[in-house]
Amino acid sequence: MPPEATRTMQSEMFGRQVRFDYSEHWVGWSILALRIVMGWTLLWAGIDKLRDGLDGLQPKWTADGFLTFAVHADNPFKDMFADMAGATTDFLVVWGLTLTGLCLVLGFVTRFAAFWGAVIMLMFWLAAWQGWFKLEHGWVVDEHIVYAVLLFGLGAFGAGRVFGLDVRIERMAFVVKNQWLKWFLA
Repeated sequence: MPPEATRTMQSEMFGRQVRFDYSEHWVGWSILALRIVMGWTLLWAGIDKLRDGLDGLQPKWTADGFLTFAVHADNPFKDMFADMAGATTDFLVVWGLTLTGLCLVLGFVTRFAAFWGAVIMLMFWLAAWQGWFKLEHGWVVDEHIVYAVLLFGLGAFGAGRVFGLDVRIERMAFVVKNQWLKWFLA
């Protein structure tokens, strides 16, 4: 068995130089596992809502009750969320979760999917407020922020290149000729 490759990373954070060693082997496996687990979490959330059925492409599941009645009275965005109740929001939530999760599982347009997944999680986080930054399970941080940060990391790491379709797509002539497309991949 070959020795484990160790690399050193250097970066500037908060105006200070940071340097640390990491294992290439375990970072690769971690990125793959995080991408698949986060993708499955979002995919299943979307599929679970789709199990109620569809009317064309419009899901029968609805967020109307939550947005209208369950957003906490002390949430400063309560009225905004009540105004969002409707078929468009239902469509965006169900298909956003489903397609974002599928893209992450497959490693397909990962950076784009991770960005929109983080946006969805930030919206869920705002809806969960019970006052300024107060949440049901704590203050400031809940599972939605954890998911948003994880999705940001997957995009930053180029997680779609680890056993994902993005690595193949990046080699396509069309993408090679249009380098700006790589911002959606990885």
